[in-house]
Amino acid sequence: MKRRSHRRADPYRDLDVIDSRAPRFNQVVVGLLALVAVVAGWPVLLGLLGLQLVVGLTLGRRYCLPCLAYFELVQPLVGEGWLEDSRPPRFANMVGAAFLTFAFVAYAVGLPTLGAVLGVLVSALALLAAGTGFCAGCEAYKLGYVLTGRKFVACPLPPAPDQR
Repeated sequence: MKRRSHRRADPYRDLDVIDSRAPRFNQVVVGLLALVAVVAGWPVLLGLLGLQLVVGLTLGRRYCLPCLAYFELVQPLVGEGWLEDSRPPRFANMVGAAFLTFAFVAYAVGLPTLGAVLGVLVSALALLAAGTGFCAGCEAYKLGYVLTGRKFVACPLPPAPDQR
C-alpha cells in the first residue's frame, strides 16, 4: 500500500511526539465502546478497555489495538497529521484507564450506578475530545504544570522532511 505522505515521526520509536489524529482515533474507539458497555450492561467491556489502555501505556503503542489500527490502517491512507507532544494524551490515557478500571470494579462489587456513571463520564469526555479537540485529561496535565509553578513547554518536534 502506498503512503500518501512521508512520516516525520516513527509511531513506535519517536515516543515524545504523536500524530495528533492518533489520540482522536483512540478517543472515538474508547468513547463508543464505553458507551456500548454501559448501555448494553457489559461491565467486562469497561474492564477490557481499561486493561487495553494500561497495556498500551506500559508496553507501548505497538500493543495498543486502536493505535495499531490507526498507524497501520488509517494513517497510510490519510497521511500523517500534525505532530504534538505525546505527554498530555498519555496522561489522559492514564486517567481514562483508572476511571474505566474503577467503573469495572464498581460493577463487580455491586455498585452498578457508580460503574455506569464512571463509564458514561469516560465515554462523554472521550467523545468530546474526539469531536472538538478539547481533551480534558490533556488540559489537566498542562494545568498540573501551572499549579506547581512550572511552565508547560511542549517537547521539540522533529524537523520537517527535506523539501527537494
